[in-house]
Formats: sequence, structure tokens, C-alpha cells
Amino acid sequence: MASITIRNLDDDIKQRLRVRAAERGHSMEEEARDILRRVMAESAPPRNLAASIRARIPPGDRIDLDLPVREPMRQPKQLGKGRG
Repeated sequence: MASITIRNLDDDIKQRLRVRAAERGHSMEEEARDILRRVMAESAPPRNLAASIRARIPPGDRIDLDLPVREPMRQPKQLGKGRG
């Protein structure tokens, strides 16, 4: 298992973590692990960029765009042979 050190933690946050841990009968370390587990479980990353963008725009604000019909790809120009 990995270990981390948290530097520059505000004294107020440390005190609140200590009180919260004591209320639950945990060590501060166990309480911090529990908080991290819960937060990481509820904030799953978006599946893809389109889903992430869609999630930020309310359904009432969305519009559908008419996409132009795609034409067949043009044949590339043939370069002359035997030059030089």
C-alpha cells in the first residue's frame, strides 16, 4: 500500500479531522482514508470528452446541429512519372 504526507494543512482542518475521527472512534489517519475513499468513489471521471461537455450543458440549452451531407473523397492527383 502507498503512503502520502500532507504538508501545509491548516490547523483548523487538522483539528476538525481530529474531532471527527474521535466522534467515530477512528484514528485521524483512518478517518482521512475513509474520507478519501468516499470522495473518490462518488466522483468517477467522465467516460469521454463529449459526455463531459454534455454533462455541463443543461438539456434545455442544447441544440441539434444539421450536419452537411458528406461527399465521396476526391481521388488524389497523380504525380507525373519519369520527370527529371
